[in-house]
Amino acid sequence: MNLIRRVGSLPIRAIGVQKNYHSAPLKKFLCSSTPSFYLKNFSSSSSATLTKKPTISDHTLIKVIQSEIKCFKESQESELVDKPPPAFPFEIEDNPGQRTLILRREYNGETIKVEVHMPSLVTGEDDDDDDDEDEQASHSSIPLVVTVSKKCQPSLEFGVTAFADEVSIDCMSVKESIVSEDELPYEGPDFTSLDENLQKAFLKYLELRGIKPSTTNFLHEYMINKDSREFLNWLKNLKNFIEK
Repeated sequence: MNLIRRVGSLPIRAIGVQKNYHSAPLKKFLCSSTPSFYLKNFSSSSSATLTKKPTISDHTLIKVIQSEIKCFKESQESELVDKPPPAFPFEIEDNPGQRTLILRREYNGETIKVEVHMPSLVTGEDDDDDDDEDEQASHSSIPLVVTVSKKCQPSLEFGVTAFADEVSIDCMSVKESIVSEDELPYEGPDFTSLDENLQKAFLKYLELRGIKPSTTNFLHEYMINKDSREFLNWLKNLKNFIEK
């Protein structure tokens, strides 16, 4: 089974911070666009030469987007810091516009690759109790796909869920370097059905290769910051498109 597909897309909401990506000005503008509005513009465009100049409605949308950008920047309490902690074992490959982050390192002749997905965050919007917030934070998680490769050999692939101060292996499989599309390889039993000592041994195996709470807790915050950057860039791209 393709582990990358299993982790899928996850909702993004920062703990204790309500990031309103759909604020009132933008909703008001979108909801006010009635069918007659579009019919009017369709009629005028069919009888006039197309122009590159933004229309009145475009100017209105641009102002709303500018307002969204300003409000979002002001909502950031401080500058986002993505500097890894000392002795962070991986090189970070962060491509703007992508939902995932790639980590790489070499370890005793092995190549370790980690695909980091956006975190699944549990928030306490409806409950201000401190104890509940602590419990919710502990249940927030970040999904990883860890691949351990050796030269000219199959690779090990792990589906991992990292909670606060805890790393859990969801599944594990041996991947051949070349697999025919007609083949359906056996990917092993459910990881939780393995002997408990074997499960612990594989957790230690990953820990030695850098998959441990000190690493994953940093990645959790990094991906929250990445989500903020991607949203801001998305707004700027929208604005640039409407302006052209």
